[in-house]
Amino acid sequence: MSKKQNKVNPEESRRVAEKNYEPSDYKGNTQIEKGLAETHEQASDDYFEGTLDQKRE
Repeated sequence: MSKKQNKVNPEESRRVAEKNYEPSDYKGNTQIEKGLAETHEQASDDYFEGTLDQKRE
């Protein structure tokens, strides 16, 4: 890999770091939007599933 490929654009890094999940990310086209939507879905599924020690009704 060349050194040019390893350089990180500070503005791009800042933009990515400041991004939060938005419901519109499910319809997004960028890798960031798709990743946030998928991560939100996984976290939401785990949260609503509960834990193994949870009482069942």
